[in-house]
Amino acid sequence: MNKKRLIGYLFVMVSAGCIHAQEKKVSAQEYKLWYDRPAQVWTEALPLGNGRLGAMVYGTPGTEQIQLNEETIWAGRPNNNANPNALEYIPKVRELVFAGKYLEAQTLATEKVMAKTNSGMPYQSFGDLRIAFPGHTRYSDYYRELSLDSARVIVRYEVDGVRYQRETITSFTDQVVMIRLTANRPGQITFNAQLTSPHQDVMINSEEGNCVTLSGVSSLHEGLKGKVEFQGRLTARNQGGKIACADGILSVEGADEATIYVSIATNFNNYLDITGNQAERAKSYLSEALLHSFAESKKNHVDFYRRYLTRVSLDLGEDQYKNVTTDKRVENFKDTHDAHLVATYFQFGRYLLICSSQPGGQPANLQGIWNDKLFPSWDSKYTCNINLEMNYWPSEVTNLSDLNEPLFRLIKEVSESGKETARIMYGANGWVLHHNTDIWRITGAVDKAPSGMWPSGGAWLCRHLWERYLYTGDVEFLRSVYPILKESGRFF
Repeated sequence: MNKKRLIGYLFVMVSAGCIHAQEKKVSAQEYKLWYDRPAQVWTEALPLGNGRLGAMVYGTPGTEQIQLNEETIWAGRPNNNANPNALEYIPKVRELVFAGKYLEAQTLATEKVMAKTNSGMPYQSFGDLRIAFPGHTRYSDYYRELSLDSARVIVRYEVDGVRYQRETITSFTDQVVMIRLTANRPGQITFNAQLTSPHQDVMINSEEGNCVTLSGVSSLHEGLKGKVEFQGRLTARNQGGKIACADGILSVEGADEATIYVSIATNFNNYLDITGNQAERAKSYLSEALLHSFAESKKNHVDFYRRYLTRVSLDLGEDQYKNVTTDKRVENFKDTHDAHLVATYFQFGRYLLICSSQPGGQPANLQGIWNDKLFPSWDSKYTCNINLEMNYWPSEVTNLSDLNEPLFRLIKEVSESGKETARIMYGANGWVLHHNTDIWRITGAVDKAPSGMWPSGGAWLCRHLWERYLYTGDVEFLRSVYPILKESGRFF
C-alpha cells in the first residue's frame, strides 16, 4: 500500500471511529491523566485554567502547593519599542545584503536596527497557595487525577484510617479557584492556608470575614518599571469546626468539610489602559462566588467546560491500560501502541486551549497561561515566528473556532501599534510586527538580527484570519478583518 493510500485509510478509520462514538453514544470512556504519587517539580503538577486564572496543582498530602497565575500580570507598562535609528540604517543593511556581505549586514542590523531598551516584557507568576495539613505526611493509598472530562484535579489518600479527598477547580463561571476538602469521618479537616509570592514588596493582610489579601505590583524589566497592580484574596467556608484568620494565615480546625476560595485581579483594562481597581475586582469575584454552594459552582463550571469539550469526540477503541499510571503509559507506548492514550492526548490538547484562551481574555502565550517564574524562558510572551501560531493550529480543526477571539483581538491591537512601527522604522504605510510581542503589543524588532530582523509576524498572523473564513464561510467576519489584511499587505 503506498503512503497516500495508507494515510487515507487511517483518516477513514479515525473518522469512522468518531462517527461510531456519536451514533452509538459510546464516548462514555474516561479521559484523564492520573498518577500514584504527588508532583515533585512544577512540570509534574497538573494544570487547571479558566482562561483568566491558571493553577498548577502538586497534590502533596502534608503541604499542598497550588501555583497561581492571572493572565494580565506582566512586567512593565504600556509602551512600544520601535527603534528610530532603523529608518537610516535599514537601507544600508539592504545594500550589504545585495552585495553578498551577509555577516556585515547582520552585525549592522543588530547594532543599529534592533530595539535597544525593550525586547518585550515577561509574563509573571502571581505566587502560590500553600495549605499545611498536620500529620498528613504519613499517608498511603495515594491517587492524583486531572479529569479531562470535567476540568478538575482530584487527590485522594489515607491517613490513620481516614480517607481524604481534595477537589480543585478554576471555575469558568465564578472566576475563582476552589478547593473542596472532605473526609470519610466527621471533624477531620484541619489546615493552615496562606498566599505567598516571588514578587518584591508584596503586602499581606488579614481582613474581617476571615480573608487574607496579598497585594503587589509587577516587576521592573529592562529599565521599564512595572505598573500592573494585583491583589489575591483567600478565604474559606467550613461545615463544623472552627475558622480563624490572623497574621496572613487562614486556619480551619476540626471541620467536617471545607472549601477554600482564591480570587485574583489586576488593574489591567487593555494594552493602553491600566487604570482598573484590582482590589475591588478581586473582592467582587470572591463575594459573587460565595453566593453559591460548591456543588452548584462545580455543576456550572463543568457544564460550561463541556460545551466546548463535547463538540468533538475521538474513539480509538477500548482503554486497555486504565490501571496503569499515565507516566508509565507514556513510557511503555513504544511497545504497547496505546490507542486510548492517543485519544487522551488529542483531548488534552483541546483541554489546554479551552483553559488558556477564553473569549474576552488574553490569548494563550508561550506557556499557555501556566508560569511559575518572574522571568521565564523567552519571557513566556508571544513568539510570532511559530509558537503563537502553533497554539491556535488546533482551534478550527478541532471545533474550537470561537476560542480564536483573544488571538484575533491581539492581531487587531498589533495592527494598531504596528502602524507606528512601520512609520518609524521603515517609513512605510500599513503595519508591521516582528517576531515577538507581549501584553503591551510591542511591534519593534527585538533580540538580535539572526532571529529578530524578521518583519513577517503580521503577515503570518493574518493567515489565521483567512483560515477562520475558510472554515466558517463567514463573509461578515471577513469584511470586518479585511482592513487588517489590507494594511498588512500595504506594508509589504
